[in-house]
Amino acid sequence: MTDQDLRALALRTLLPGFSGTTAPRWALDLLAEGIGGYVLFGYNIANPGQVAELTAQLRAVRPDALIGADEEGGDVTRLHHAAGSPYPGNAALGAVDDVELTRAVHRAIGDELHAVGVNLNCAPAVDINVADDNPVIGTRSFGRDPHLVARHAAAAIAGLQDAGVAACAKHFPGHGATVDDSHHTLPMVDVSLETLRERELVPFAAAIAAGTRVVMTGHIRVPSLTGELPATLSPAALTTLLRGELGFGGAVITDAVEMRGVSGTRGIPAAIAQAIGAGCDLICFGGETQKQGPMTDLVHATVGAILTAVKSGELPEERLHDAARRGDELRSWLVGAQGNGNGVHTAASVGPDAARRAVHVEGTVPNLSDALIVHIDTPGNIAVGDVPWGVTPLLAKRLAESETLYLDHDTADTSAVTARADGRSVVVVARDTHRHHRSRTLVEGVAASGIPTVLVEMGWPARWRPAGAAAYVATYGAAPVNAEAATEALLGN
Repeated sequence: MTDQDLRALALRTLLPGFSGTTAPRWALDLLAEGIGGYVLFGYNIANPGQVAELTAQLRAVRPDALIGADEEGGDVTRLHHAAGSPYPGNAALGAVDDVELTRAVHRAIGDELHAVGVNLNCAPAVDINVADDNPVIGTRSFGRDPHLVARHAAAAIAGLQDAGVAACAKHFPGHGATVDDSHHTLPMVDVSLETLRERELVPFAAAIAAGTRVVMTGHIRVPSLTGELPATLSPAALTTLLRGELGFGGAVITDAVEMRGVSGTRGIPAAIAQAIGAGCDLICFGGETQKQGPMTDLVHATVGAILTAVKSGELPEERLHDAARRGDELRSWLVGAQGNGNGVHTAASVGPDAARRAVHVEGTVPNLSDALIVHIDTPGNIAVGDVPWGVTPLLAKRLAESETLYLDHDTADTSAVTARADGRSVVVVARDTHRHHRSRTLVEGVAASGIPTVLVEMGWPARWRPAGAAAYVATYGAAPVNAEAATEALLGN
């Protein structure tokens, strides 16, 4: 093949990002050259009408362009990043454990995406949250039990694809047993292949059986499977296990390649060439890199790295053909699936009910009429981003005699709270309290002082409970719809 032919194949595998609520000229030019599509982030989204105009702008250049987004519902949302998601996320749906509800929620999410022209949802996360201290999965997981996660993974995939949107099961082979974040380092899941098959792979097998069109790789190392490599760069994980043993025939997509778990020691172009060689068909990159300016140079450098790898024999030419073919098959399926987004479920019809059913109250909620509401600001990980969260404004609005105190999770001080409480009940609102020493110490310190204390846990509900607290309220997520449900539970209405 000529260099031009190889270049065309390479471009079809790439899904970069760009800044702004309209497509910049360079992004449209790359589409005209044949790039596979784009992934949208919160900074690309202002409102549904604007997103529809943006996707139409892209498709005017390439009608079959893949346009993706991470719309998991709950804590990870792109369409609703400004205000927070109207849907509870996976942890809440797993807590309810009603697969028809999970399917309905994801059908509604799919319909929203379809309506604005997004045809690839980088969801659902089907990781089993084995480790309570996992900093990157948590409420994005349906739960701890492999079979519960499996049945909800299948239901979510069915709901999304009923709407004509490609689902993407992630993060293969499972990111739930880690205590490190692959955005910053290369996490390790040090388990046997037998354990992997009995635990992490169960939801992926269910997702494949449900017909997921896409599987996303995780930038995690499983020594028994991948050796020193992250799964994204491992033929043993992607070709032997995912394709061979599990029988997946759809498109394999990478998590963002600029994450240090995969490109930290290699650089982005080399990591992408290696990922294609390992078995990846579509490459996500640029969610963070694009903030430095147009990605044209990086795209061309990446295409150059792919061509160099082909010519050296490191990347077999037939593997590049296969990657481009699988991406084309996904585009063909999406063209045929268009027009299916006419479901009966909406955020309003399924979101509040699902969130209410998920709320779990342990203990007895004391009188909160004049409570001191303590909001511990706990930032989300990069996948979550800067999305509004918490029950504090709702409680403050409905409890006219209450007082609100905002604290940072790494400077939270027990004495500041006990001094302000002055005989009143205290409501502490936090995320992943168990993972933050000062947050844990504050809740238990206030409770130990004899003050009636309620912890509203809006992150992952770990096995830890605050000693002496009057009540523990688990919402299984921090989206506005979870906050409304928690407010109702706390106030008895």
